[in-house]
Amino acid sequence: MSAPLRWGILSTGRIAGIFAHAVRRSRTGRLAAVGSRDVRSARVFAKEHRVPRAYGDYPSLLKDPQVEAVYIAPPHPFHLRWTLEALRAGKHVLCEKPLAMGAADARRMVQAARKNRRFLMEAFMYRCHPQTRELVRLVRDGAIGKVRFIQASFCFDAPLDLKNRLFNKKLGGGGILDVGCYPVSMARLLAGAAQGKAFAEPVELKGTGILGEKSGVDEMASAILRFPGDILAELSCAIRADRGESMVRVDGTKGSLTVPSPWFAKWEGGTSYLLHQPQGAQKPRRIPVRCQKGLYTVEADEVARSIRQGLFQSPAMSWEDSLGNARVLDAWRRSVGLP
Repeated sequence: MSAPLRWGILSTGRIAGIFAHAVRRSRTGRLAAVGSRDVRSARVFAKEHRVPRAYGDYPSLLKDPQVEAVYIAPPHPFHLRWTLEALRAGKHVLCEKPLAMGAADARRMVQAARKNRRFLMEAFMYRCHPQTRELVRLVRDGAIGKVRFIQASFCFDAPLDLKNRLFNKKLGGGGILDVGCYPVSMARLLAGAAQGKAFAEPVELKGTGILGEKSGVDEMASAILRFPGDILAELSCAIRADRGESMVRVDGTKGSLTVPSPWFAKWEGGTSYLLHQPQGAQKPRRIPVRCQKGLYTVEADEVARSIRQGLFQSPAMSWEDSLGNARVLDAWRRSVGLP
């Protein structure tokens, strides 16, 4: 068995804590260091998550020879700088979604990973989960016939707080970048699976949205994507409107597949379910998907496996896949009046 991958965590926010917990439960990785702009925050985080070393700035973490891979977890606008810095420092990178604020920045990150011969992956944790692999297999194997429609949503209602990054333009606020990236990535994945490909790119996008009167960010947004093969995808996201459970549904000529919990499956491991309803059936058939690992542990393990195999990208979320996702997000944001 390969030695555990030594992780450095850059930032001490909520998602960083979730990932630290996941690494501690992983057999493929261990925590080596944490970095924050506030040394007190780093020390508190290190104590809570049993991290050996705490740094009061990001560059010090990147200079640590014991750190092999860095989890980039600051707000969206800082992904570019610190991913580039980490790659230049010879570190592998798992960068939180969205990979960058736009496709141009995402290209720079991929180019840096290629130049420095280091691993880089956008942290769509659901892409690494067995539930998603089973959904793709069913679509690819024709379980619902020819795919016609894809529906995907990720919506929640957060209290309006202009200091919160979700509602702050300077911190990349808005629904499309924060959670709309999930439905976009799923639609591209399933449209690709329907054609026997890793992913597909839309040939047309029509989007609309609601910009907050006070925040100025996209608080609600919807989009229709048309893919090759006459596949339509209906996507929605929101940070100020709760549509109930986020969901994914795929309709084909011979039935449908529904994913009740597409993004989080079973958070700490267990059995999740896909619902398969053949055409004409009275009730859907529940397809169990078992995974004993937690959602983010699966992601950490996928990164470690790829790196130990000498790969610079993972098939779960390849560079070209991330670049395609960034282009669609750019187009969706433009359609609602954002630069």
